[in-house]
Amino acid sequence: MATFPEKVKHARSELGLTQAELGEATGVSLRTILDYEKGKKVPRQATLLKLARALKVSSRFLTDDSCDDPLEEIAKDSYIMEARKSYGAKGGREIDALLSESVALFAGGDIPQEEKDRFFEALMTAYVKSKEAAKKTYGRKK
Repeated sequence: MATFPEKVKHARSELGLTQAELGEATGVSLRTILDYEKGKKVPRQATLLKLARALKVSSRFLTDDSCDDPLEEIAKDSYIMEARKSYGAKGGREIDALLSESVALFAGGDIPQEEKDRFFEALMTAYVKSKEAAKKTYGRKK
């Protein structure tokens, strides 16, 4: 079971990226990448999502030492990034929680990944529609 620092370093090496290139791709300094790989720092959610995207792995893979599939829940990351972009950090946390709770629906099942992806897409669509309806009804908080 690999740790966050080991996974970052290994994934970066597999892609042939230097630490500086990874820093540039994620919008953090070389020093920060060094600290990630030495286990001195862990990124906040927004940076973690950028890091995972740059490394072509899921954020779950990076943060869960027991996860050995680099692509596990990778689709979830794009939904979280979309919610963060549209509704801020709180929106990202909300959709992350919603999707995480929904994963339990598939526990022990043998549902193809395409079906799971359709479910998550429908859930994300419902989330966005409800946020937009609330914005129209109640307006934005100032």
